[in-house]
Amino acid sequence: MYLLGLDIGSSSVKAALIDADNGRCLEQAQAPRGDMKIDAPHIGWAEQDPDCWWQNVLRAAREVIHDSGLDPGRIKTIGISYQMHGLVLINKKKELLRPSILWCDSRAAEIGKTAFNDLGPKFCLEHLLNSPGNFTASKLKWVKDNEPDIYEQIYKVLLPGDYIAMKLTGEVQTTASGLSEAILWDFEENKIASFLLKQYGLDPALIPEIVPTFGIQGVLNQEAAEELGLLEGTPVSYRAGDQPNNAFSLNVLNPGEMAATAGTSGVVYGVSDTLKFDPLSRVNTFMHVNNKPATPRLGVLLCVNGTGILNSWLKNNVANDNFYYDDINKLTSSIPIGSDGLVVLPFGNGAERMFQDKEIHSHISGLEFNVHTRSHIFRAAHEGIAFALNFGMNIMTSMGMNTSLIRAAKANIFLSPIFRETLAGISGATIELFNTDGAQGAARAAGLGAGIYHNEEEAFTGLVKSEIIRPDHKRIQEYQDAYEKWKNELIVHLAKYRF
Repeated sequence: MYLLGLDIGSSSVKAALIDADNGRCLEQAQAPRGDMKIDAPHIGWAEQDPDCWWQNVLRAAREVIHDSGLDPGRIKTIGISYQMHGLVLINKKKELLRPSILWCDSRAAEIGKTAFNDLGPKFCLEHLLNSPGNFTASKLKWVKDNEPDIYEQIYKVLLPGDYIAMKLTGEVQTTASGLSEAILWDFEENKIASFLLKQYGLDPALIPEIVPTFGIQGVLNQEAAEELGLLEGTPVSYRAGDQPNNAFSLNVLNPGEMAATAGTSGVVYGVSDTLKFDPLSRVNTFMHVNNKPATPRLGVLLCVNGTGILNSWLKNNVANDNFYYDDINKLTSSIPIGSDGLVVLPFGNGAERMFQDKEIHSHISGLEFNVHTRSHIFRAAHEGIAFALNFGMNIMTSMGMNTSLIRAAKANIFLSPIFRETLAGISGATIELFNTDGAQGAARAAGLGAGIYHNEEEAFTGLVKSEIIRPDHKRIQEYQDAYEKWKNELIVHLAKYRF
């Protein structure tokens, strides 16, 4: 029997088929081949058409099903991973009311900041573990204030994964884990955060029915089954945000374990069994996928918006049409640690939570025309991404999080030896790389949710560690010197903004 996993990102949709018996990936596909369009009607905004996600779900899923040659009846269940914090609005006919406001959209930052101060930082952090910030609840308040005609038509508020699940099953649902990512879950009371809905003047009836993260959440309806080429009645048995799901895909489920990823944004995600929060809400705590009343599991998440997107920007604007990421990775290896004084601050993709939801923009400094080449720019960018993640990991360390071991998929910027070596060198962490991704993780989780796997150990059969990167202790001082120069440049840059 086989398991289908779907990973709905803001750049692309990925699909994977896992053989449930041996845990191996049979087929994978991505749609589109390039990147999905993100619209920015104003500076700091980011919107996407959810129907674009659905059309690419169909393309990617059809491709893996076709290429596998499997009888559709052998695909037993479906799991969904999705980009976190997006806002999707539907009417009673289950029609979209507007484009989705994405995770990296900054328009609601001031709304969240005001609520944080009005409700009281202590109260918010104890109940929400976060500031309402620039998250989904604040985005919905923005719609209420700025698009009242649309707000009046809303039947339910969905996260991106809820929308895809609705397209598959017809059911309008969400999860407690998802609501925690939207900053709509009261951890103190273990229920929907009614006080924040009241603060924002939002109707509680807009929140969908809550279903477990693992378990039969619905089954493929006739229309979706025909479009996908699967059997009607195939269950959907898992959904989770991309970062909790990434941690699951790497078997990061227990206190002290840590996962990382660097797609469009860069994330470090650690698991705790206590309600930890940062007093300034620079890193965020959400409900992990395996949270239970008797065994709490919370995910503490550090996010840097401008990581993979910086690498993509360099490829498209600094390299040339014949360049690939492998070419960039090779060029960086010829440049010394510290990039001969060139510094890149990778913060050009919206408001950064690490800087209290301020847009501080990207920055390149120390450029010398007679010294630096594009190879220096590439290396300085990869170092800058590693340094930014380390800067945030220091916040996590101050909260009591263990950052000595990081697990990651061998993908995206973790394919860059310079990035990996720099992150290990400056953080002191050992990095373990695995041949997996979010779609494979969602497929394994669906097997667990459908009862095909009886426990997590069975679900991770076939998960293979491909590489280990340990800190180069002979070069620690070189990394530290380069990091201090980067951090000093950051401090000078931050002085332009009020904190």
